[in-house]
Amino acid sequence: MPFGYGEDAAIYRLTDQLAMVQSVDYITPVVDDPYTFGAIAAANALSDLYAMGACPALALNLVGYPVKSLPLSILEEILRGGADKVMEAGASLVGGHSIDDHEPKYGLAVTGLVHPERVVRNKGAQPGDRLVLTKPLGLGIITTGIDRGLVSAETVERAVAVMTMLNASASEAMLAVGVHAATDVTGFGLLGHLHEMLAASGVGARVELGAVPVLDEAWSLAAANCVPDGSYNNFHYIESFVSWDAAIERPARIVLCDAQTSGGLLLAVPPKRSDELLTALEEAATPAAAVIGEVVGDGPGRHITVVG
Repeated sequence: MPFGYGEDAAIYRLTDQLAMVQSVDYITPVVDDPYTFGAIAAANALSDLYAMGACPALALNLVGYPVKSLPLSILEEILRGGADKVMEAGASLVGGHSIDDHEPKYGLAVTGLVHPERVVRNKGAQPGDRLVLTKPLGLGIITTGIDRGLVSAETVERAVAVMTMLNASASEAMLAVGVHAATDVTGFGLLGHLHEMLAASGVGARVELGAVPVLDEAWSLAAANCVPDGSYNNFHYIESFVSWDAAIERPARIVLCDAQTSGGLLLAVPPKRSDELLTALEEAATPAAAVIGEVVGDGPGRHITVVG
């Protein structure tokens, strides 16, 4: 299948019964503990496969590491965290590549398998579809707060639990119920990734701010301008295709644009299946299972309205 519309991964049809899905992602540390960082980076990379309905099969390590300034024991823990997460996904870690770099970087090149007719793309959302989000927002803001020493231990624990959770069960739920389109919410933030889905599908959307799940401490951090540069960049990027209720203040707008690490899936599901999907997601113990808005047909293919 050709690459286009900001798809989460590349798809290559091997046979009429089997397609290969490939993606790659790596990040700099978002938490202090090296093992946890490795696990988060691996979950983040695997998310692209889950967004397209693929089952992870193979992974390759991608490593940048300052070998002259940090002990190799830290790198060992990063790799151990990544390897454990790959094993949890049921895939095989089959090697990788490393370079000497000025700061740690870690991620994976990942390969998954799926039946060609079961591929879920970010194209295909239809007017009336409900928009469902499976993980709370605020991860970029909170990891920035962690870096600045502003976040409570309880919030760190909650954010780590969200970021290390694979999107496997959410992917299984969407395949079982049937959705029109899906993507994962990562670096471009909720509205950025929604924009890609809408542009690919030729529709618009209405998002309800009050329905969007957000990690509690992200609100106060955003109000205090504890926000990563990527989230600000996202906010400026989406200005031309988002209309906001006048009552929605800037911090809340930033939260909807927050750059996520290992965020959840954003699903466009037919209204008659939305309750079934929510039930399946709740049974799968996803960190959040919320209808946050709906797809509308009166947009120019990329317009988003956000209401309070």
